[in-house]
Amino acid sequence: MPEELVQRVAAVRRFNRFYTQKIGVLHEGLLRSPFSLTEGRVLYELAHREQASASAIAADLGLDRGYLSRILSRFARRRLVGKTAAPDDRRKSLLHLTEKGQEAFAALNDESRHEIAAMLSALSPSDQGRLVEAMGSIESVLATQPEEGAPFLLRPHQAGDMGWVVQRHGILYAEEYGWDERFEALVAEIVARFLQRFDPRRERCWIAEREGERVGSVFVVRKSKRVAQLRLLLVEPSARGLGIGNRLVTECVRFARQAGYRKLMLWTNDVLHAARRIYIKHGFLLVAEEKHDSFGHDLTAQTWELSFRA
Repeated sequence: MPEELVQRVAAVRRFNRFYTQKIGVLHEGLLRSPFSLTEGRVLYELAHREQASASAIAADLGLDRGYLSRILSRFARRRLVGKTAAPDDRRKSLLHLTEKGQEAFAALNDESRHEIAAMLSALSPSDQGRLVEAMGSIESVLATQPEEGAPFLLRPHQAGDMGWVVQRHGILYAEEYGWDERFEALVAEIVARFLQRFDPRRERCWIAEREGERVGSVFVVRKSKRVAQLRLLLVEPSARGLGIGNRLVTECVRFARQAGYRKLMLWTNDVLHAARRIYIKHGFLLVAEEKHDSFGHDLTAQTWELSFRA
């Protein structure tokens, strides 16, 4: 081996030893969690995919399938992952995070964000820039292909999310459709009722995040013993086209079916074209239309329903 290459190998190994110690990879639990580094990465992959097969995750992470199978078995015992049959081959299982799994990943993700923020805060702004630029150089040189997977994650609601839901609905619907403050008041009533009467076995809220920022929301609430209602589907303009709306509705359908509802319904208006395309894709049927004067406009309300087989 040429002497120059020997020196560079030593430099890379020295950096690896330094950085793994700096970010705590050598600790028994990743970020003071019960998860190993590999388990944390598997959680990350599941959180960033609508559904995935074990074989796809093993291939993408370069993991032995037996090793991954043991990790997934531990996750299943802790009720962090669920399985559904693939639509094209019912012998094949697709994996997804359960609510408990989403909560576990959200906690791990928040801890990672806070730890990195603390590390960066100890540096001057110029040193922060140098560090991030150097990391970008390493990534661009070593990357053989762009990172795959959806560039967003879904998590359960947390403190402060409801205020954001109300604010963004009020702003976006005013900007895009000219709706007045009465719509924002309606959204505030919906989220207040959700928090006051929240039943986690029968109701759910998902918040979509991208690069640490909220970019979407949706709710499933109890309409009756047999009927659930999908409410407040929202995707930020900056995050549209990434499949976030479709993923949010997919989670609503999956949850409503697993919670034992016979039907999932929603109320919307015909001007919301993008949302309507998503509902149709998931099999919702238009069952009623009605003219109404609301939020400062003449609108056509629509009721859509998706029935589940008993």
